[in-house]
Order: sequence, then C-alpha cells, then structure tokens
Amino acid sequence: MVRRTAVAPPAVVTMHDLSQAKFSFVTRTVNTPGTTLSAPRRRPVQGDVVVTRVVRLGQHRALEDRHGRRVRLYPGDLVVGAYGNRYATDFYEGYVPTGPRTHLLTAGGLIGTVASADARRGPATELEVVGVLAGGDGSALNLADFDHPVPPAASPPPATVVVVGSSMNAGKTTTVAGVIRGWTRAGLVVGAGKATGSGSGKDRWVYIDAGAHATVDFLDFGMPSTFGYPTDHLVTTMQRIRDALAAAGATHVVIEIADGLLQPQTRELLGALPGFADAVLLAVGDALGAVGAQQVLASAGIAAAGLSGLVSRSPLAAREAEAATGLPVLSPEQLAEGAVLDLLAAVT
Repeated sequence: MVRRTAVAPPAVVTMHDLSQAKFSFVTRTVNTPGTTLSAPRRRPVQGDVVVTRVVRLGQHRALEDRHGRRVRLYPGDLVVGAYGNRYATDFYEGYVPTGPRTHLLTAGGLIGTVASADARRGPATELEVVGVLAGGDGSALNLADFDHPVPPAASPPPATVVVVGSSMNAGKTTTVAGVIRGWTRAGLVVGAGKATGSGSGKDRWVYIDAGAHATVDFLDFGMPSTFGYPTDHLVTTMQRIRDALAAAGATHVVIEIADGLLQPQTRELLGALPGFADAVLLAVGDALGAVGAQQVLASAGIAAAGLSGLVSRSPLAAREAEAATGLPVLSPEQLAEGAVLDLLAAVT
C-alpha cells in the first residue's frame, strides 16, 4: 500500500518561488530566461508548459529533472511540466485536464488526469495547477515553441532499422540498444531515435550508453507525449528524426516506436514504414505474441526481418517463436555481437 502525504497549498506563488521549482525532463528544450508565471487564459492543450504544486504524493515520488537526474518530491514542491495524454496499458491512461486538480502521469513531467490505471499501480501523485509558464509578452508557452529546426532531407537516407513491439515492456528498448551496440562495434556512426511514447530520459540514456553518436526524439519536435497527435504529424516527425540524425553524422539509424501494435496510433504509423525502414525488428514476449504481431505487420504490408525482446531469454520460447513464424530470434546480446549486420545485409 502506498502511503500518501497531503499538504495544504499556500494561496500565492511568487517568481522567487518559481526560481526554486523543479523543472522536469519534458521541459529540457524550454528556454527559461525571461519567462514569467501567468494565470491560465485559455483551455489547456497538449504541450503547454504548466506550473503545479504537489498536493499529495502517490505512485511517483520522484521526478526526472531537465538533465535526467531523479529528484525526490515533497508535498508543497513546485513542479514545472507539460500537459499531455498518456496511453500505457501497464500504467496510466491519462488526458489533458480540464480543472485545477490533476496528476503526474510520468516521472518525466507529463501532466494530465488519470482516467484508468493498471491494478498494480498505486494512486497517482496529485497536483494543483498554479499557473502556466509565459513568455515576455505574457502568452503561454508550449513545447512546440521550442521545436527543433526542420533538418534537411537526408539524401541518400541512412540505413534504417525500426523496432516495434507486440506490447509494452516486450523488450523494444533493449533490442534497440543491441542494434546500436552491434553497429558501433563494427565502427559505424549510429543515430538512435524514439518516434512515439511519453517524455522520459530513461530510453535516451540507454541509447547513449550503448554507443549512439546522436539521439533525437519526439520531445525535440515539441511533443511531451505523442498520444493524441494526428498520425500525419507523427509520420512527419519520424522522418525528421531520421533526417536530424543523418545531419548529425549518422550513417546508420535505429528508431523505436513505443507501445504495442494494437495501440491505435502505432498501428496507423505502420503504414509509413514500407519505403522508410530497411528492416523492421519485432520485440515480443512469447511465441503467441509473435504470431499475432506478425499478422498485424503483414496486414500493413510489412515483413518483419526477425524477432527479439523478452522471448529471446528462453531458448524453448525462442524455438517456439521461430517454428510458429519462420523468423529468426535474435537476442539483444546477439545483435550487439554483430547479428544486426547480417540481418540488415540479408534484407537489403
């Protein structure tokens, strides 16, 4: 049982108070000099930079700061984050709030109201909205105001592997790390990106630790979380992520698409992969998940190049998956040892 502590908030927040606020990871692109605290003047939208006060601690008792360090939260703390939606089948489903009381949806600072939660999760940390971060002209700031400049189209595009998963926590990020490591060990210049998901520094650090020369994600293009944005916007963002990585010198790119294949936007995004990805790797938890995911990909005109993820931890489960799908199962360790080179050569 999660013990929660409440605080009675003071009525007024000053600029001095704001200087002591904890800025979350999703605000890492925001230029704060010259900003002010303003009362909300319109209905909140995704990406708005919002100032909140911790009313009651719950599931999230720590926050990722702008540099990715986890900082402890206390009742009464001011937290600066961004409004957004979250789609997480094993955590919270949440949406941009309509009232002054809301929740911390992620440790990265995504702020919204919980609509449903996995039974394993405790009550969300409760927040009270005290204002929005505003520019010098008094208008509310949105992460889209700090969008990455549109990169030039990569010509020719770098070799690209896209990693998708049958579900959340199927092993996508560890699979991406294996791809990065395998390419890096071969002396290639690797770029890694995350096209969809909810803003957090965790996956970014995994990519960097594996040896990525450059990392870019949807947060760099003005979205704290991608759930709820139009599919065509996400397709454009995915293309710009690859172009930005190429502009940074990457000759080989791996891009992760979050959530499972049945997440509506993920499924719609699959239509953009033919012609974009040189190979698609599928992370799955078991053989049955592999069969279902293979069918979903096939309906979008995609033939997976191989399987990876949690299924690779069990030799017996891996053999089941290989027999059921006809696809090779490559563990993240095998990808890191060079299997990704043979895989990419085979499909291209």
